[in-house]
Amino acid sequence: MQPDMNQLLGNLAKMQSEMQKIQAELSKTKIEGTAGNGAVTISCTADLEFAGVKIKPEAVDPEDIGMLEDLILTAIKDACHRAKQAGEQQAMKNLGGMLPPGMGF
Repeated sequence: MQPDMNQLLGNLAKMQSEMQKIQAELSKTKIEGTAGNGAVTISCTADLEFAGVKIKPEAVDPEDIGMLEDLILTAIKDACHRAKQAGEQQAMKNLGGMLPPGMGF
């Protein structure tokens, strides 16, 4: 049996609309990534628009710049991981029931 093209196109349009809603939500969702027990904090949105970096004074050792670089990189990776999780959760919330079996997140 052939799939109904009108129904498929309708579902596609609905999914596209939901994806736009998801993008709008992600751009408003604030994320923080941290490293070194909060010594470095990276702020961004869930769509990875980076907004700020906070570094506590104790994280700055002029004799060990490499440690600070590692903390910043770890905080960025943490923020990206959290943003990805937020995106997946938002997508499941909005699209979970529309996806065919086996096409979930």
